[in-house]
Amino acid sequence: MSRTTHPSFPVGAERGLSGGVRRVTLDAAGATLSGLLAEPDGAAPRAVVIALHGGGMTAGYFDGQAHTGLSLLTLGASLGLTVLALDRPGYGDSAHAFPDGQTLVEQSTSLHAALDDFTSRYETGGGLFLLAHSYGGKLALTAAADDIRGRLLGLDISGCGHRYAVTTEELLGADGHVHWKRNWGPLRLYPPNTFRFSQDLVTPMPQRELQELICWPQLFPEVAARVRVPVRLTFSEHEQLWQHDDEAVAELRALLAEAPEVVVDRQSGAGHNISLGWAARAYHLRALAFLEECLVGHAATAAPR
Repeated sequence: MSRTTHPSFPVGAERGLSGGVRRVTLDAAGATLSGLLAEPDGAAPRAVVIALHGGGMTAGYFDGQAHTGLSLLTLGASLGLTVLALDRPGYGDSAHAFPDGQTLVEQSTSLHAALDDFTSRYETGGGLFLLAHSYGGKLALTAAADDIRGRLLGLDISGCGHRYAVTTEELLGADGHVHWKRNWGPLRLYPPNTFRFSQDLVTPMPQRELQELICWPQLFPEVAARVRVPVRLTFSEHEQLWQHDDEAVAELRALLAEAPEVVVDRQSGAGHNISLGWAARAYHLRALAFLEECLVGHAATAAPR
């Protein structure tokens, strides 16, 4: 009987992962954080992308299996970058250590501890760049605000703003979960079998995340005021969770006043979960292009006069 493989599941790859992607664990001050890692083939990385998933997802969000070309991990590695997609605290291997999850401040502490372990064992090239989605964007901003080591090159965040476009009652359904239509948008934006291949990615949000979810508009101004690296924010064409009109964008920029650059982009043909849709590759290429700009700016700043 012949062997049939999915287009993004090469022979020899671990089931559920793209070729060249492997599972890893990091020590986060005694807790174990799991994740997925892809490295350039036979060369040191020019930089490292740390990818942070949203609420109710896992690191596999950045290694979409429904169609060839969705994976951020394989794309980044092909461009000479190491890509580490982490399961945030309360997800993956750390779900047992943090059954109720962690607050954003606690997650930031755990993330920086995990990055200490990572940088002690892996080459990092020009530095670390956070690429985050939705709730992961909140963590990326918080981690940048807490970056006392100054090791972050910049942030690229999709599906995260500072003011919700829905009420608290509309945000969370009776079961305590975000309504699926607001998370996904029109189904035509995603390849066939997306939901079948995404079954293992979807998981309940930890309770402490759910409790802190509605507090973000109050937390954002203080966090944003301490971010001092370039920031790029992307809102999808069919984004339904966040306000991203001209007034909201202007307010976002003003609150990120200490960031040396703030870019706000729109991604056409995409729903909230951009990295699982047809627009994934276009978005990932734009995000990595922003990383290239951050690398150039960092090199220019670090160069002797």
